[in-house]
Amino acid sequence: MSEVKPAEPVTAETLAALVASHREFLAFVERRVGDRALAEEIVQEALVKSLEHVGDIRESAIGWFYRVLRNTIVDHARRSAVHGRRLEAFAAEPDTQPTDAELQAVVCRCVSKLAATLKPEYADALQRIDVDGAAVKDYAEHAGITASNAGVRVFRAREALRKQVARACGTCADHGCLDCTCG
Repeated sequence: MSEVKPAEPVTAETLAALVASHREFLAFVERRVGDRALAEEIVQEALVKSLEHVGDIRESAIGWFYRVLRNTIVDHARRSAVHGRRLEAFAAEPDTQPTDAELQAVVCRCVSKLAATLKPEYADALQRIDVDGAAVKDYAEHAGITASNAGVRVFRAREALRKQVARACGTCADHGCLDCTCG
């Protein structure tokens, strides 16, 4: 059985040798990954990892650090592969964003329920003007009021509805929501 040499304390010479070889380490990694910035990141990561174990070196510090670099390159490649697969899987997922028509239907159902809680003349004004698209003048004729009174009514109806939405939906009223379960 071969005897394992005990770990020697970290010496200034060992650290100096590692620091002096930085350019060679960087070139070694860059040849393997093909990107200077990525190589610098990997060398930095390997240096951080090795600081915890530099006291365990039982051989040439330079040879030991090249092994740490190889392992760090492999670890980085594995993480990148996993990240790439996750991105591909995400890209392959069907678009789950609601269409404008779906969103409009959800909002309309919610707002219609809340509009029904308003005074009947306000609910009627909103239905005819905002939902059905009638002109204010036409609504005024239908309701038997002046056009200016109809304008005031629809303004007040919209304000009342806005308050109802804020009361019922809380922050959804300010920030929007796609899962309208307001009661």
